[in-house]
Formats: sequence, C-alpha cells, structure tokens
Amino acid sequence: MKKIVILALLLVSIGAIAAEEDTIGLTAHNLFDNRTSLGLSSRIKHRQLVNMRAQMAATQAIIGLLAEEKFEKASKISRTKLGLTDEMKQIYDLSKNEDFKKLGLAFHNSADELGTALQTKDMKKSLQALRNTMGYCLQCHNKFRQ
Repeated sequence: MKKIVILALLLVSIGAIAAEEDTIGLTAHNLFDNRTSLGLSSRIKHRQLVNMRAQMAATQAIIGLLAEEKFEKASKISRTKLGLTDEMKQIYDLSKNEDFKKLGLAFHNSADELGTALQTKDMKKSLQALRNTMGYCLQCHNKFRQ
C-alpha cells in the first residue's frame, strides 16, 4: 500500500511539473512530447543524427575560433559544415514536411550569412549572426522530433 501511495505522489508531482511547463520553462519530454514527428525511417533518423552532431561540433569549433579571433577559419567552417550545400538541398528536397524543409533551409542560409559576417572580423556582428543561426536550431528542435 505504501508503494502505491508513493507512486501516486510521484505521478502527481510529475503532472504538476508538466502543467507548469509554460510558466517556468520546464519540459517533461519523456511524458509529453507534442512536437511534430517527421516519420523518418531508422536509416534516415541515424543519418540525421549524424548530421546534427556534426553541426553541433562545427558550432563549437566556430565559438572556439571566435575566442581566438580566427575569423577566416570560422567563416570557412560555417560555410562548409553548416551552410547550404548541394547535399543539404537534396536532403530537404526529399522531406515531406514543408515546414521542416523551410526551417532547415533557413538554418543553412543563415549559416552562409554567418560566414559572411565572420569575414568582416566584427565580433559583435559575428556573434549576432551566430545567435541567429542557432535560433533556427532551437526553433526546429522545439517544433519537430524524429
């Protein structure tokens, strides 16, 4: 009986956290995930995860290069690892979800704009462009799941 009461209290607590999600910014992804599924096959899911991890690593490299004021190297990484390549265009052309496609293409275009901003060697402009690019990451992850 004690175990049932403890379990019930835990579930009520978790429910309260989920209910407060909008108020305090907490999420309970394991219980409630209202993001749109992209309905990907296992093979495509794996490929997408590999791409996103590579993009995260590229973003980390750009931040490190900014700290060292190596703008040209950061610009090259932004264009080649995050920018809109022919391979990325093909991937989005296969997408059945138009919102995902638009958001993904906007992300990659913003990375090309980041590359341009980095070439100015203006730290403030570069950081603003990086913030914009990362904003697309957040929008996409908030809206979609695999």
